[in-house]
Amino acid sequence: MENTKKTEQNYAASDIQVLGGLEAVRRRPGMYIGSTDQRGLHHLIYEIVYNSVDEAMAGYCDHVSLTLHADKSVTVEDNGRGIPVEKHPVTNISALETVLTILHAGAKFGGKTYQVSGGLHGVGASVVNALSRHFKVITRRDGLAYYQEYKRGIPVGPVTEIGPTDERGTVITFLPDEEIFPTIEYDFDVLCERMRELAYLNKGLFLSIIDEASDRESGFYFEGGISSFIQRLNRNHNALHSPIYIYRQDDSTITEIAIQYNDGYSENILSFVNCINTSDGGTHVTGFRSALTRAINDYARKSKLLKEEDTNLTGEDTRQGLVAIINIKMPEPQFEGQTKAKLGNIEVKGLVENVTAAGISLYLEEHPDEARTIVDKCLIAAKAREAARKARELVIKKSSLDGDLPGKLADCSSKNPAECELFIVEGESAGGSAKQGRNRRFQAILPLRGKILNVEKAPQDKIFSHSEIRAIATALGAGIDSDFNPAKLRYHKIILMADADVDGAHICTLLLTLFFRHLPQVISDGHLYIAMPPLYRLKAGKEEYWAYSEEEKETCLAKLDGKRVEIQRYKGLGEMNAEQLWETTMNPETRTLLQVTVEDFTKADNIFTVLMGKEVAPRRQFIQTHARAVRNLDI
Repeated sequence: MENTKKTEQNYAASDIQVLGGLEAVRRRPGMYIGSTDQRGLHHLIYEIVYNSVDEAMAGYCDHVSLTLHADKSVTVEDNGRGIPVEKHPVTNISALETVLTILHAGAKFGGKTYQVSGGLHGVGASVVNALSRHFKVITRRDGLAYYQEYKRGIPVGPVTEIGPTDERGTVITFLPDEEIFPTIEYDFDVLCERMRELAYLNKGLFLSIIDEASDRESGFYFEGGISSFIQRLNRNHNALHSPIYIYRQDDSTITEIAIQYNDGYSENILSFVNCINTSDGGTHVTGFRSALTRAINDYARKSKLLKEEDTNLTGEDTRQGLVAIINIKMPEPQFEGQTKAKLGNIEVKGLVENVTAAGISLYLEEHPDEARTIVDKCLIAAKAREAARKARELVIKKSSLDGDLPGKLADCSSKNPAECELFIVEGESAGGSAKQGRNRRFQAILPLRGKILNVEKAPQDKIFSHSEIRAIATALGAGIDSDFNPAKLRYHKIILMADADVDGAHICTLLLTLFFRHLPQVISDGHLYIAMPPLYRLKAGKEEYWAYSEEEKETCLAKLDGKRVEIQRYKGLGEMNAEQLWETTMNPETRTLLQVTVEDFTKADNIFTVLMGKEVAPRRQFIQTHARAVRNLDI
């Protein structure tokens, strides 16, 4: 008790640290950019690009260029108005230095300079400056160019006039700080997709990207805007009609919507607010969905495609095979959470609902043939939903009953989901080895019998009546699709474990398709993993090594006497006994797991569509294009 009092007395006001200026950003970069891995690096780029796009949305810029230099520095240039350089009345320093050194300083507040804007609302440029080894800016306005340089957020000198110019706009070059970022490597393809997306969302804006190290470059410009975007999303589907485009401006809010159905079963709604991808939806998506269901039901009743005794189509029915883009540009958006993944403005729901209902109703009235095609698809979806209802209810009922789990599931004794793992294992033989080798306290085993259904090609009734899919959903205990409840998930690590051969890769892909399409929150919450069984066992005398790649095998061979090494290639999990499977693939102390994440939903959606969908031609083209890039070819 005496020691406690001494400790309390030693805690004084002087122990409270106040981080001034940009020091807080350097101390806790994850709070501002999410992480210090590649995603964090990309976030720095996006913040500067967003500032240039804000100029475009305000009508002052039509060209933004991004250059990745060989020395890892990055340059973003636009032809906007340029950042002001005169002395700021409050900070008493240059407006340029104010924007780049003071958090929450910028022209995005109040709505005078920018009616709409993205980024981090005034912290973006200053955060990038703070996290850069050097940061250089040229601003061109009123016929003159000005320059200032910073090191780790601190000005090297004052703003300097460097001469007259006929150009206008801002040029920013920064080098991320190696003290903050362990590895500085950019992904050209990921950045390309974001630049392409921004070009779709801002028709008439030209965006270019150059990678000097790889000598690659791309440019994006779309007069069609989100109508062109939706055609790209549907390029590997059989579209049922031309895109429906809806546009309306109410005061300072712009609502832009594009809709197109295809003959598939998946729903794909992308939503944006001021060019920010609201991946978790929000009030704008709620309003859109409500209006879509109401407008189609009203038309179906009016045209007698739904009879008086028929029940209304549900939202699920009207969204099967739907691809839609909701693009809102508005002042003062209110986002839920730090990541801005969900819009919270209540007034936007009614606004989008009215715009959507009016636009869809008008289209259906003016295009009766396309309207009939859309309603017929919704009616077919309704029949499939009803056929699937009993099967889904059986899954939900079984998963909610204590002890009523699949007979082949070997459950673990722990009831704490945070420490429980479920291995979904290919084949009864491997499942048997896994059951023998596991730690029964926290590891559960669910063996699969053969390949599961390809859900990309299957209607709902077939999906929910498939025994292996029902077994997976029942074992997880949290429901499936719209019935999914993350609070009921019985395991916080779900590990796909398949053979290291072509069949194993195919089964793993089928399972990934199931989770991506019908259990996406398992992925977004970080619960899905892929086990990495070894490819080789190398033995020389009493020495034994496990190699998980060809490169690792060669490294092991270099350590051993290559005339005396016994090499065994593992293709099937069943080739290992229970002890070996535990040691190499299941033991948390020694195993390697790959966590499944989705960084770019649009790109992932397209890959699943191409590789697992109905159309053969896009799949053949994909394979031919990427064949030379294959790293692990099973021969």
